[in-house]
Amino acid sequence: MRLRVLVTVLALSLSACSTVPVSRDAASVSAHNNLNATLWMQTAAEYEAATLAAFHNATEKMQAAANDPSWSALPADERSPDADLPLAVIVDADETMVDNSPFQARNIRDDSRYSSEAWLAWVNERAARAVPGAQAFADAAAKMGVTVFFVTNRAYPEEFAGTADNLRKLGYPIAADNSNLFLAGDPRAPEHEKGTRRRWIGERYRVVLLIGDNLGDFVDGYRSSIEQRGALVQQHADWWGRRWIMLPNPAYGSWEAAIRLRCGETEAGNECLLRGLRYE
Repeated sequence: MRLRVLVTVLALSLSACSTVPVSRDAASVSAHNNLNATLWMQTAAEYEAATLAAFHNATEKMQAAANDPSWSALPADERSPDADLPLAVIVDADETMVDNSPFQARNIRDDSRYSSEAWLAWVNERAARAVPGAQAFADAAAKMGVTVFFVTNRAYPEEFAGTADNLRKLGYPIAADNSNLFLAGDPRAPEHEKGTRRRWIGERYRVVLLIGDNLGDFVDGYRSSIEQRGALVQQHADWWGRRWIMLPNPAYGSWEAAIRLRCGETEAGNECLLRGLRYE
């Protein structure tokens, strides 16, 4: 597969050097835009170093928080005031605990865009690997008796079995009844944003840590403008790296929607992207 990706790079380079203007449809532009991000996640030692550092930090913070009854990773409106509750951490799945970069690579190879059908097929392959450092963190949580809740926006019930099987195959601590797996649409808290699921958990556990790769893994209201999203980060400035651990994901995320909100989907939108860059 890596050879095919390199062939794609060569083809794009030759096209760029041609004296004849090359017309690309939207799918081609999308795949090209995701090439460097996917290569970085699959090949860069820096990516592995970043995720290992994040999970080492998470393990240290989890151990410290377990001994501090006043410590919570949830705001007051998402948790019980009772500190005498069993401990839990909340983690996202995709690009937090599991690596879906082969799915991104296939889109690049096939010159295609994301589709729900292709994504469901990938989920049902049960082939995603663990993000570096994630398994060691989950093992540390299990040894401490801390429940790991996987709160993901994969769709319930269509993607439930494939997700549970994949996580269990990787050795993650999935309960026999799958009760610590919380997909979007779960009857216990069916809203798409994760706040109600965090609240459901926070009423039953003292949540000591949140780990994710997307702003929506930590706060609701993330589907907004670039400026509003930045304000959400600043409102919780003291929590990042302490109660909330963010992993790098340059391939996709809700940040893309914020850019589209500013620029739109057209060629004029691409021009808007260039105007939005900082050059000084």
